[in-house]
Amino acid sequence: MRIEELDRLIRAYDGVRVLEAQDDLFYLYDPAADLPPERQQPFATIVTGDHYEKVSRLDEPGSWRLNLGLTKTTYTSLFGPVPTERDADWVLESGHDYAARDVLMPHPFYAAQHWVAIVDPTGLDQLLPLIVEAYEFAARKYSNHQARAVPHS
Repeated sequence: MRIEELDRLIRAYDGVRVLEAQDDLFYLYDPAADLPPERQQPFATIVTGDHYEKVSRLDEPGSWRLNLGLTKTTYTSLFGPVPTERDADWVLESGHDYAARDVLMPHPFYAAQHWVAIVDPTGLDQLLPLIVEAYEFAARKYSNHQARAVPHS
């Protein structure tokens, strides 16, 4: 799978806004494009280099990682309880090889927030339901926040 394919797929969902930094892509559910900075939490990211960590070895030519924020229920159904112990580099100790290619795993830093990661994915079969869930979860959080922000008479 190529980044361009995945990027087109995620951008096609209604209400998605994409932020870019250092060739990385951050997908937010922001249908009105008016989220304040403190609410701009992506539901998916594509990271293309070792800008934030080195444990995934994204410095290898052509390597990249898809990260998805899932519900607690889905995360725990895939991996059990979230890891809580961190090593000296602040990487979560999940028992996974974070440099493994095409293997869905807990995110090396954000698994505690129910994020998963996959380095150099080769296909969409396993990922599509997770992408849909991450998107729908972000849309629900946005709607819930909007509903709380509206004054009731």
